[in-house]
Amino acid sequence: MVDNMYIYIYNHTSSVIQSAIRSAISRKRLKYICAEEHNVNPLLPLYYQIKEEIRSWVTNKKMLPAQMLPSENELAKHFKVSRLTVREAVSHLVQEGLLIRRRGHGTFVTEDEKIIEGLSLESYSFMDEIYYQVQKLKTKSVVLEEVVPPESIKEMLELETSSQTVTRIKRIRYLGDKALNYIINHIPREIGSQLNKRDLLAKPLLQILQQDLNLIFSEAFQTVSASFADKEVADALVIPLGSPILHIERTMYVGNHKPIEVVKIACRGDLFKYVMRFKNRRSRGGDVWVHEGT
Repeated sequence: MVDNMYIYIYNHTSSVIQSAIRSAISRKRLKYICAEEHNVNPLLPLYYQIKEEIRSWVTNKKMLPAQMLPSENELAKHFKVSRLTVREAVSHLVQEGLLIRRRGHGTFVTEDEKIIEGLSLESYSFMDEIYYQVQKLKTKSVVLEEVVPPESIKEMLELETSSQTVTRIKRIRYLGDKALNYIINHIPREIGSQLNKRDLLAKPLLQILQQDLNLIFSEAFQTVSASFADKEVADALVIPLGSPILHIERTMYVGNHKPIEVVKIACRGDLFKYVMRFKNRRSRGGDVWVHEGT
C-alpha cells in the first residue's frame, strides 16, 4: 500500500521529488531486507558474498519483481565495504539478468519470474559449489608454463592461429594429507601472463580471475563423467594406474560467449563425493524440482 502511494506520487511530481521518493523507498526496503546481520566469510571474495546475499533477497521473496534495489551508498554502508565492491556485485547480477539498471531511476529486480526461479538458482548453485569445494582443500603443487595447446583446447578457446600459445596451470589439491584433485587449466596468454605461483597456492584461480583481474564471467559449460587414471593422473594423485576417477571438464565464458578458460579436473573416486540438494517448486503446471546447491 505504501509503495503504491509512493509510485502514484512519483509519476506526478518533479525530478527532485522523484529522487527523494526513490531514496525513501530504498531506505524503507533496506531496513526490512537487511534485518539479519551479514556474516563475512574470509575465504570468499567480498563482492561474491554480497552478490549472493542480494540474490537471496530476491529468491527468498524479501524483494519482489520490479522492486528497486537500495542505493550503492546504502548497500556499501550496510555491508561495510566500498561502493566499488557493491557495484561489482550488482554488475554480476545485472549481467545474469536478475537485476535491471534504469538510468536516472535506479536498479530493479527483473519482472521475469523464469529468470528468478531458474537462472538465479542455477547460477548460485554452480558458483557456490565451486567455492564450497575449493575452500575445503589445500593447493600444495603448482606448475605454471606457456605451451602450444592440443587441438581440442585450441578449438575450445577459439584461438586464432595454430601456433598461438596459452598459459597452462597444473595443480594438485589435498584433503588433509591425501591428494584429491589434479587440475589442468588452459587460459589465453594475455591473461595467464598476469598470474603467479604465490597467488595460485594461496587462493582459487576463479577468485584471482574475478577479484584481482576483474573478469566478469557470463556463463559456463560443464560435464562430469566417470573415467580411469592414466599415468599422469595416477602419479599426481598417488593412486594405481587405471584407478576409477571422476573427470570434470568446464569451459568459462565472458562477454558475448567468449571462452576464457578451459579446466579439466581429475578427482579420486574413492575420496570424492558429489552431493546435490533439490527443492520442489510447486506451480500450476506441476512439480518442478530445482537444483539449489551442494
